[in-house]
Amino acid sequence: MLYLIGLGLGDAEDITVKGLEAVRRCGRVYLEAYTSLLPAGREALEKFYGKELILADREMVEQEADSILKDADVSDVAFLVVGDPFGATTHSDLVLRAVNLGIPYRVIHNASIMNAVGCCGLQLYNFGETVSIVFWTDTWKPESFFDKIKKNRQNGMHTLCLLDIKVKEQSVENLMKGRKVYEPPRYMSVNQAAEQLLTIIQNRRLQGEEPEITENKICVGLARVGAQDQKIASGTLHQMSTVELGGPLHSMIVTGTMHPLELEMLKLFSVDSSTFENNAFQRNA
Repeated sequence: MLYLIGLGLGDAEDITVKGLEAVRRCGRVYLEAYTSLLPAGREALEKFYGKELILADREMVEQEADSILKDADVSDVAFLVVGDPFGATTHSDLVLRAVNLGIPYRVIHNASIMNAVGCCGLQLYNFGETVSIVFWTDTWKPESFFDKIKKNRQNGMHTLCLLDIKVKEQSVENLMKGRKVYEPPRYMSVNQAAEQLLTIIQNRRLQGEEPEITENKICVGLARVGAQDQKIASGTLHQMSTVELGGPLHSMIVTGTMHPLELEMLKLFSVDSSTFENNAFQRNA
C-alpha cells in the first residue's frame, strides 16, 4: 500500500492519529521536501514518529518516482506532504504511477494553507482562483498572476497568493554545465510579493491603464500559519511591502468585496488601525 499522508502546517504533532499509525506501520517513509516547509524540521519529525525519514526532493519525485514505489505492492510505503497531499500542491502523478503498477493507495488528509487562511477572518467561500507569485529575475518578470487577481476582484472575490519557494535550485551556469551544485534555499516574503505587485501597478499606469488594484488595496499578510508563532497583518498593499512578519513560510491575500464581519476580523490584525478603516470602507465596493 502507498500512503499519501498530510502533516498539517505547524509541527510534528499536527499529524492525525490515523496518519501517525500508518507512518509507524510503514517500512519506508518519504518526506516531500521541495513544495513547502514544516517549521519543526526533519529531526523533530523523526523523533516523534519513531521513524527514519527519507528526503524526497523534486528530482526524486519527478524523475525517480519508481524508487519511491519500489516494493509498495508487497509492503507499506508512506509519502509525507506538508499540509494536505491534495491541497496547494497535488501529487496526482505519484498516484497514477501507483495505479498503473497495480499498487493500492490511500490518502490521509490534513489541514492545508488552502483552508487554514480562514484564520484571518475572511470567509473561504468568498475566495476566487488561487495564484502563485514567483520570484522575478533580471530577464523574466511575468505578470499573469496580476490579471488573475484582477479578475477575482472584478467578481468580488478574494485571492490567495501562494509565494514562491526555491529549494535545491541550480543556477543557469551550473545547469548548463551539468554540475549538481545547488543554490541556497529562498522563500518569498510578503514584502517581496507586494513589491512585485506595486511594480506591475506602475507598469500598467505607464501603459495608460489605471488598475483596479492600487497601492491602497487592502491585503492580508500571513506567516507560518498553524505554528505557535503564526503572524497575521492586514493593511494596504503598500503597507504589506514593509510589514515585518518574520521567517517563512509566507502567504498573501488580496481582498475582494468584504462582508462587515470580515472587515471586523481584519481590523484585529491591522498594521495601522487609524488608516485601516478609511482604506477598507472606501474601497469595499
